[in-house]
Amino acid sequence: MRLIASLALLCLLTLSVRAEEFFDAHYTATFRPSTGKVAVELQLKGATLPSIVRLRIDPKRHSAFHSNDRIEMQGTEVVWHPRGKSSSLSYEFTVNHERSPQRYDSYMTNDWALLRGDKLVPSARVTSKPGLTARTTMTFVLPDDWSIATPYAPPGTRTISIDDPARRLDRPLGWLLAGKIGVRAEKIGHVQATIAAPVGESARRQDMLAFLNWNLPKLLEVFDSFPSRLLVVSAGDPMWRGGLSGPSSLFIHSDRPLISENRTSTLLHELVHIATGLRSDHESDWIVEGIAEYYSIETLRRSGGISERRYVQALDNLARWAQRSPTLFTRHSSGPTTARAVLVFVAADREIRKLTNGQKSLDDVARALAKDRGEVSLARLQETTAKVVGRPISTFERKNLER
Repeated sequence: MRLIASLALLCLLTLSVRAEEFFDAHYTATFRPSTGKVAVELQLKGATLPSIVRLRIDPKRHSAFHSNDRIEMQGTEVVWHPRGKSSSLSYEFTVNHERSPQRYDSYMTNDWALLRGDKLVPSARVTSKPGLTARTTMTFVLPDDWSIATPYAPPGTRTISIDDPARRLDRPLGWLLAGKIGVRAEKIGHVQATIAAPVGESARRQDMLAFLNWNLPKLLEVFDSFPSRLLVVSAGDPMWRGGLSGPSSLFIHSDRPLISENRTSTLLHELVHIATGLRSDHESDWIVEGIAEYYSIETLRRSGGISERRYVQALDNLARWAQRSPTLFTRHSSGPTTARAVLVFVAADREIRKLTNGQKSLDDVARALAKDRGEVSLARLQETTAKVVGRPISTFERKNLER
Protein backbone atom coordinates (compact mmCIF):
# COMPACT_ATOMS: atom_id res chain seq x y z
CA MET A 1 0.00 0.00 0.00
CA ARG A 2 2.84 2.37 0.87
CA LEU A 3 4.43 1.64 -2.53
CA ILE A 4 1.17 2.41 -4.34
CA ALA A 5 0.73 5.63 -2.38
CA SER A 6 4.30 6.68 -3.13
CA LEU A 7 3.84 5.98 -6.85
CA ALA A 8 0.60 7.96 -6.85
CA LEU A 9 2.31 10.90 -5.14
CA LEU A 10 5.17 10.71 -7.65
CA CYS A 11 2.69 10.83 -10.52
CA LEU A 12 0.96 13.87 -9.05
CA LEU A 13 4.28 15.68 -8.60
CA THR A 14 5.28 14.82 -12.15
CA LEU A 15 2.01 16.14 -13.52
CA SER A 16 2.36 19.37 -11.52
CA VAL A 17 5.88 19.91 -12.85
CA ARG A 18 4.74 19.24 -16.42
CA ALA A 19 1.79 21.60 -15.97
CA GLU A 20 4.14 24.57 -15.52
CA GLU A 21 5.16 25.75 -18.98
CA PHE A 22 6.77 29.01 -20.03
CA PHE A 23 6.86 31.30 -23.01
CA ASP A 24 9.10 34.34 -23.45
CA ALA A 25 7.60 37.83 -23.51
CA HIS A 26 9.80 40.78 -24.41
CA TYR A 27 8.79 44.43 -24.52
CA THR A 28 10.82 46.98 -26.47
CA ALA A 29 10.01 50.62 -25.61
CA THR A 30 11.55 53.15 -27.99
CA PHE A 31 11.42 56.75 -26.72
CA ARG A 32 10.85 59.37 -29.44
CA PRO A 33 11.05 62.82 -27.80
CA SER A 34 10.40 64.71 -31.05
CA THR A 35 6.95 63.10 -31.31
CA GLY A 36 6.09 62.96 -27.60
CA LYS A 37 5.50 59.23 -27.97
CA VAL A 38 6.96 55.86 -27.04
CA ALA A 39 6.80 53.06 -29.60
CA VAL A 40 6.16 49.74 -27.88
CA GLU A 41 6.56 46.25 -29.29
CA LEU A 42 5.61 43.07 -27.43
CA GLN A 43 7.10 39.88 -28.85
CA LEU A 44 6.02 36.43 -27.66
CA LYS A 45 8.10 33.30 -28.33
CA GLY A 46 7.69 29.70 -27.22
CA ALA A 47 6.54 26.23 -28.12
CA THR A 48 3.06 27.25 -26.96
CA LEU A 49 1.68 30.79 -26.88
CA PRO A 50 -1.53 32.21 -25.40
CA SER A 51 -4.39 31.89 -27.86
CA ILE A 52 -5.89 35.29 -26.96
CA VAL A 53 -4.48 38.40 -25.28
CA ARG A 54 -7.03 41.09 -24.32
CA LEU A 55 -5.51 44.53 -23.68
CA ARG A 56 -7.50 47.17 -21.81
CA ILE A 57 -6.37 50.40 -23.45
CA ASP A 58 -6.87 54.15 -23.25
CA PRO A 59 -7.76 55.03 -26.88
CA LYS A 60 -6.53 58.60 -26.33
CA ARG A 61 -3.04 57.36 -25.43
CA HIS A 62 -2.64 53.91 -27.04
CA SER A 63 -2.88 53.94 -30.84
CA ALA A 64 -1.54 52.56 -34.14
CA PHE A 65 -1.85 48.90 -33.16
CA HIS A 66 -0.32 46.44 -35.60
CA SER A 67 0.36 42.71 -35.71
CA ASN A 68 0.97 40.10 -38.39
CA ASP A 69 -1.64 38.04 -36.56
CA ARG A 70 -5.28 38.97 -36.17
CA ILE A 71 -6.22 41.86 -33.89
CA GLU A 72 -9.66 43.26 -33.15
CA MET A 73 -10.35 46.80 -31.90
CA GLN A 74 -13.32 46.88 -29.52
CA GLY A 75 -13.51 50.35 -27.98
CA THR A 76 -11.25 50.27 -24.93
CA GLU A 77 -10.14 46.71 -25.64
CA VAL A 78 -7.72 45.27 -28.18
CA VAL A 79 -8.06 41.53 -28.74
CA TRP A 80 -4.89 39.92 -30.11
CA HIS A 81 -4.74 36.35 -31.43
CA PRO A 82 -1.07 35.18 -31.38
CA ARG A 83 -0.31 32.23 -33.64
CA GLY A 84 2.55 29.79 -34.09
CA LYS A 85 5.74 29.91 -32.00
CA SER A 86 6.40 33.63 -32.41
CA SER A 87 4.09 36.61 -32.59
CA SER A 88 4.45 40.35 -32.04
CA LEU A 89 2.20 43.32 -31.41
CA SER A 90 3.21 46.98 -31.72
CA TYR A 91 1.55 50.27 -30.81
CA GLU A 92 2.32 53.89 -29.91
CA PHE A 93 1.86 55.51 -26.51
CA THR A 94 1.28 59.26 -26.09
CA VAL A 95 3.18 60.32 -22.97
CA ASN A 96 1.69 63.71 -22.04
CA HIS A 97 -1.36 63.46 -19.78
CA GLU A 98 -3.06 66.21 -17.76
CA ARG A 99 -4.15 65.33 -14.23
CA SER A 100 -5.63 68.81 -13.88
CA PRO A 101 -5.58 71.76 -16.32
CA GLN A 102 -1.97 72.39 -17.38
CA ARG A 103 -0.67 70.01 -14.68
CA TYR A 104 0.68 66.66 -15.83
CA ASP A 105 1.15 63.27 -14.21
CA SER A 106 2.98 62.05 -17.34
CA TYR A 107 5.19 64.28 -19.43
CA MET A 108 7.89 64.21 -22.11
CA THR A 109 10.29 66.94 -23.23
CA ASN A 110 13.27 66.84 -25.57
CA ASP A 111 15.46 66.10 -22.53
CA TRP A 112 13.43 63.76 -20.32
CA ALA A 113 10.27 61.71 -19.90
CA LEU A 114 8.46 60.94 -16.63
CA LEU A 115 5.64 58.38 -16.66
CA ARG A 116 4.30 55.17 -15.17
CA GLY A 117 5.11 51.78 -16.63
CA ASP A 118 1.58 50.51 -16.00
CA LYS A 119 0.23 53.35 -18.16
CA LEU A 120 2.79 52.68 -20.89
CA VAL A 121 1.79 49.01 -21.05
CA PRO A 122 -1.95 48.36 -20.58
CA SER A 123 -3.21 45.52 -18.40
CA ALA A 124 -3.91 42.24 -20.19
CA ARG A 125 -6.08 39.17 -19.72
CA VAL A 126 -4.72 35.99 -21.24
CA THR A 127 -6.49 32.93 -22.59
CA SER A 128 -4.13 29.95 -22.64
CA LYS A 129 -3.64 26.38 -21.55
CA PRO A 130 -3.43 25.92 -17.76
CA GLY A 131 0.00 26.55 -16.28
CA LEU A 132 1.31 28.57 -19.23
CA THR A 133 3.23 31.59 -17.85
CA ALA A 134 5.43 34.31 -19.29
CA ARG A 135 9.11 34.94 -18.55
CA THR A 136 9.14 38.67 -19.15
CA THR A 137 11.86 41.19 -19.98
CA MET A 138 11.79 44.77 -21.22
CA THR A 139 14.34 46.82 -23.13
CA PHE A 140 14.34 50.62 -23.27
CA VAL A 141 15.70 52.17 -26.48
CA LEU A 142 16.74 55.73 -25.66
CA PRO A 143 18.42 58.70 -27.35
CA ASP A 144 22.21 58.49 -27.11
CA ASP A 145 22.60 60.91 -24.18
CA TRP A 146 19.68 59.54 -22.15
CA SER A 147 19.66 57.21 -19.16
CA ILE A 148 16.80 55.60 -17.24
CA ALA A 149 15.69 54.84 -13.67
CA THR A 150 13.06 52.18 -12.88
CA PRO A 151 12.00 50.33 -9.70
CA TYR A 152 13.36 47.07 -11.15
CA ALA A 153 17.13 47.50 -11.41
CA PRO A 154 20.01 49.90 -10.71
CA PRO A 155 19.80 53.25 -12.54
CA GLY A 156 21.01 53.06 -16.12
CA THR A 157 19.87 49.46 -16.65
CA ARG A 158 18.22 49.35 -20.07
CA THR A 159 17.00 45.75 -20.02
CA ILE A 160 15.02 44.64 -16.96
CA SER A 161 13.31 41.44 -15.83
CA ILE A 162 9.69 41.66 -14.71
CA ASP A 163 8.09 39.00 -12.53
CA ASP A 164 4.58 39.49 -11.15
CA PRO A 165 3.35 36.18 -9.66
CA ALA A 166 -0.23 37.43 -9.87
CA ARG A 167 -0.12 37.64 -13.68
CA ARG A 168 0.50 35.17 -16.45
CA LEU A 169 1.66 38.01 -18.72
CA ASP A 170 3.72 40.49 -16.72
CA ARG A 171 3.92 44.21 -17.39
CA PRO A 172 6.05 46.99 -15.84
CA LEU A 173 4.57 48.70 -12.79
CA GLY A 174 5.38 51.95 -11.04
CA TRP A 175 7.15 55.16 -12.01
CA LEU A 176 10.07 55.52 -14.37
CA LEU A 177 12.21 58.47 -15.44
CA ALA A 178 14.23 58.54 -18.65
CA GLY A 179 16.42 61.24 -20.08
CA LYS A 180 19.30 63.43 -18.98
CA ILE A 181 18.90 62.66 -15.29
CA GLY A 182 20.76 62.93 -12.01
CA VAL A 183 20.60 60.14 -9.45
CA ARG A 184 21.39 59.65 -5.77
CA ALA A 185 21.18 56.13 -4.31
CA GLU A 186 21.82 54.46 -0.96
CA LYS A 187 20.96 51.28 0.96
CA ILE A 188 18.69 52.06 3.92
CA GLY A 189 17.92 48.99 5.99
CA HIS A 190 16.89 46.33 3.49
CA VAL A 191 15.76 48.96 0.97
CA GLN A 192 17.84 50.11 -2.00
CA ALA A 193 16.60 53.69 -2.30
CA THR A 194 17.11 55.79 -5.44
CA ILE A 195 16.22 59.46 -5.96
CA ALA A 196 16.11 60.57 -9.61
CA ALA A 197 15.31 63.90 -11.27
CA PRO A 198 16.03 65.56 -14.61
CA VAL A 199 19.28 67.50 -14.75
CA GLY A 200 18.60 71.22 -14.33
CA GLU A 201 15.38 70.76 -12.35
CA SER A 202 15.17 72.22 -8.84
CA ALA A 203 14.69 68.79 -7.23
CA ARG A 204 16.66 68.35 -4.01
CA ARG A 205 17.94 64.82 -4.50
CA GLN A 206 20.48 64.86 -1.67
CA ASP A 207 18.00 66.46 0.75
CA MET A 208 15.43 63.77 -0.01
CA LEU A 209 18.01 61.02 0.44
CA ALA A 210 19.02 62.46 3.81
CA PHE A 211 15.34 62.70 4.78
CA LEU A 212 14.89 59.01 3.89
CA ASN A 213 18.00 58.08 5.90
CA TRP A 214 16.45 59.80 8.89
CA ASN A 215 12.86 58.58 8.63
CA LEU A 216 12.65 55.40 6.56
CA PRO A 217 14.20 53.20 9.31
CA LYS A 218 11.33 54.19 11.64
CA LEU A 219 8.82 53.33 8.96
CA LEU A 220 10.49 49.95 8.38
CA GLU A 221 10.03 49.13 12.07
CA VAL A 222 6.28 49.14 11.39
CA PHE A 223 6.20 47.87 7.81
CA ASP A 224 8.85 45.16 7.58
CA SER A 225 7.38 43.96 4.26
CA PHE A 226 8.38 47.22 2.53
CA PRO A 227 9.69 46.51 -1.02
CA SER A 228 13.43 45.92 -1.35
CA ARG A 229 13.70 48.63 -4.02
CA LEU A 230 12.37 52.18 -3.86
CA LEU A 231 12.46 54.75 -6.65
CA VAL A 232 11.55 58.39 -5.98
CA VAL A 233 11.24 60.55 -9.10
CA SER A 234 10.85 64.31 -9.02
CA ALA A 235 10.42 67.20 -11.45
CA GLY A 236 9.01 70.72 -11.45
CA ASP A 237 6.35 72.47 -13.51
CA PRO A 238 4.33 71.61 -15.49
CA MET A 239 4.14 68.39 -13.45
CA TRP A 240 1.24 68.00 -11.01
CA ARG A 241 2.02 69.79 -7.74
CA GLY A 242 1.71 66.92 -5.33
CA GLY A 243 2.80 63.37 -4.66
CA LEU A 244 1.64 60.14 -6.30
CA SER A 245 2.65 56.64 -5.26
CA GLY A 246 2.98 53.49 -7.34
CA PRO A 247 4.38 50.00 -6.77
CA SER A 248 7.89 50.40 -5.24
CA SER A 249 8.00 53.99 -6.47
CA LEU A 250 6.57 57.48 -6.13
CA PHE A 251 6.52 60.87 -7.81
CA ILE A 252 6.80 64.11 -5.87
CA HIS A 253 6.83 67.62 -7.32
CA SER A 254 10.19 69.30 -6.75
CA ASP A 255 8.56 72.28 -4.99
CA ARG A 256 6.86 70.17 -2.32
CA PRO A 257 8.51 70.65 1.10
CA LEU A 258 9.83 67.58 2.89
CA ILE A 259 7.86 68.71 5.95
CA SER A 260 4.95 71.13 5.57
CA GLU A 261 4.13 73.93 7.99
CA ASN A 262 1.30 71.79 9.38
CA ARG A 263 3.92 69.08 10.28
CA THR A 264 2.79 66.60 7.63
CA SER A 265 5.00 65.18 4.89
CA THR A 266 3.86 64.38 1.36
CA LEU A 267 6.94 62.22 0.85
CA LEU A 268 6.27 60.12 3.96
CA HIS A 269 2.55 59.94 3.14
CA GLU A 270 3.31 58.38 -0.25
CA LEU A 271 5.91 56.06 1.29
CA VAL A 272 3.20 54.66 3.58
CA HIS A 273 1.00 54.00 0.54
CA ILE A 274 3.89 51.97 -0.92
CA ALA A 275 4.37 50.17 2.39
CA THR A 276 0.72 49.16 2.82
CA GLY A 277 -0.32 48.52 -0.78
CA LEU A 278 -3.94 49.13 0.24
CA ARG A 279 -6.82 50.26 -1.93
CA SER A 280 -10.32 51.12 -0.76
CA ASP A 281 -13.77 49.81 -1.47
CA HIS A 282 -16.59 52.22 -2.29
CA GLU A 283 -16.59 53.90 1.14
CA SER A 284 -13.23 53.21 2.81
CA ASP A 285 -10.76 55.60 1.24
CA TRP A 286 -10.56 57.23 4.68
CA ILE A 287 -8.78 54.10 5.91
CA VAL A 288 -6.20 54.16 3.11
CA GLU A 289 -5.55 57.91 3.34
CA GLY A 290 -5.93 58.07 7.12
CA ILE A 291 -3.28 55.41 7.74
CA ALA A 292 -0.91 57.16 5.32
CA GLU A 293 -1.35 60.55 6.98
CA TYR A 294 -1.26 59.13 10.51
CA TYR A 295 2.11 57.48 9.89
CA SER A 296 3.50 60.49 8.03
CA ILE A 297 3.10 62.48 11.27
CA GLU A 298 3.86 59.62 13.65
CA THR A 299 7.08 58.72 11.81
CA LEU A 300 8.30 62.31 12.13
CA ARG A 301 7.57 62.22 15.86
CA ARG A 302 9.39 58.92 16.32
CA SER A 303 12.45 60.01 14.32
CA GLY A 304 12.71 63.34 16.13
CA GLY A 305 11.82 65.23 12.96
CA ILE A 306 9.23 67.09 15.00
CA SER A 307 9.05 67.56 18.76
CA GLU A 308 6.26 66.26 20.97
CA ARG A 309 4.90 69.81 21.25
CA ARG A 310 4.73 70.22 17.48
CA TYR A 311 3.19 66.75 17.17
CA VAL A 312 0.36 67.88 19.47
CA GLN A 313 0.01 71.09 17.44
CA ALA A 314 -0.30 68.98 14.28
CA LEU A 315 -3.16 66.99 15.80
CA ASP A 316 -4.86 70.23 16.94
CA ASN A 317 -4.66 71.56 13.37
CA LEU A 318 -6.15 68.32 12.05
CA ALA A 319 -8.97 68.51 14.62
CA ARG A 320 -9.96 71.96 13.37
CA TRP A 321 -9.76 70.84 9.73
CA ALA A 322 -11.75 67.66 10.46
CA GLN A 323 -14.78 69.72 11.48
CA ARG A 324 -15.40 70.39 7.78
CA SER A 325 -15.94 66.68 7.08
CA PRO A 326 -19.59 65.55 7.34
CA THR A 327 -18.74 61.83 7.08
CA LEU A 328 -15.86 59.40 6.78
CA PHE A 329 -17.69 57.09 4.41
CA THR A 330 -17.10 58.48 0.92
CA ARG A 331 -15.51 57.06 -2.21
CA HIS A 332 -12.70 59.65 -2.20
CA SER A 333 -11.26 61.04 1.01
CA SER A 334 -10.95 64.84 0.98
CA GLY A 335 -8.44 66.74 3.11
CA PRO A 336 -10.89 67.28 5.99
CA THR A 337 -12.01 63.64 5.82
CA THR A 338 -8.42 62.43 5.97
CA ALA A 339 -7.81 64.74 8.94
CA ARG A 340 -10.82 63.21 10.68
CA ALA A 341 -9.51 59.72 9.89
CA VAL A 342 -6.14 60.51 11.49
CA LEU A 343 -7.92 61.41 14.73
CA VAL A 344 -9.78 58.08 14.57
CA PHE A 345 -6.48 56.19 14.30
CA VAL A 346 -4.98 58.19 17.17
CA ALA A 347 -7.95 57.16 19.31
CA ALA A 348 -7.73 53.55 18.10
CA ASP A 349 -4.04 53.36 19.01
CA ARG A 350 -4.79 54.57 22.54
CA GLU A 351 -7.63 52.07 22.95
CA ILE A 352 -5.54 49.16 21.65
CA ARG A 353 -2.66 50.00 24.00
CA LYS A 354 -5.06 50.27 26.95
CA LEU A 355 -6.83 46.98 26.22
CA THR A 356 -3.54 45.07 25.78
CA ASN A 357 -1.64 46.72 28.63
CA GLY A 358 0.73 48.25 26.13
CA GLN A 359 1.58 44.94 24.45
CA LYS A 360 -0.09 45.87 21.16
CA SER A 361 -0.68 49.07 19.20
CA LEU A 362 -2.02 50.36 15.91
CA ASP A 363 1.36 49.34 14.46
CA ASP A 364 0.35 45.69 14.75
CA VAL A 365 -2.92 46.33 12.91
CA ALA A 366 -1.25 48.34 10.14
CA ARG A 367 1.48 45.70 9.77
CA ALA A 368 -1.12 42.94 9.41
CA LEU A 369 -3.07 44.93 6.80
CA ALA A 370 0.13 45.63 4.85
CA LYS A 371 1.14 41.98 4.89
CA ASP A 372 -1.97 40.98 2.92
CA ARG A 373 -2.30 44.30 1.03
CA GLY A 374 -5.24 44.53 -1.41
CA GLU A 375 -8.67 46.02 -0.82
CA VAL A 376 -9.53 47.30 2.64
CA SER A 377 -12.96 47.88 4.11
CA LEU A 378 -14.33 48.74 7.52
CA ALA A 379 -15.16 45.06 8.06
CA ARG A 380 -11.59 44.02 7.26
CA LEU A 381 -10.21 46.74 9.54
CA GLN A 382 -12.47 45.56 12.34
CA GLU A 383 -11.59 41.87 11.86
CA THR A 384 -7.84 42.54 11.70
CA THR A 385 -7.98 44.69 14.82
CA ALA A 386 -10.01 42.06 16.70
CA LYS A 387 -7.38 39.42 15.87
CA VAL A 388 -4.59 41.69 17.13
CA VAL A 389 -6.36 42.76 20.32
CA GLY A 390 -8.32 39.60 21.02
CA ARG A 391 -11.63 41.44 20.87
CA PRO A 392 -13.29 44.24 18.84
CA ILE A 393 -12.56 47.84 19.80
CA SER A 394 -15.22 50.51 20.18
CA THR A 395 -13.34 53.14 18.15
CA PHE A 396 -13.94 51.21 14.93
CA GLU A 397 -17.65 50.56 15.51
CA ARG A 398 -19.61 52.14 12.68
CA LYS A 399 -22.01 53.95 15.03
CA ASN A 400 -19.06 55.70 16.69
CA LEU A 401 -17.37 56.50 13.37
CA GLU A 402 -20.61 58.08 12.07
CA ARG A 403 -20.83 60.54 14.92
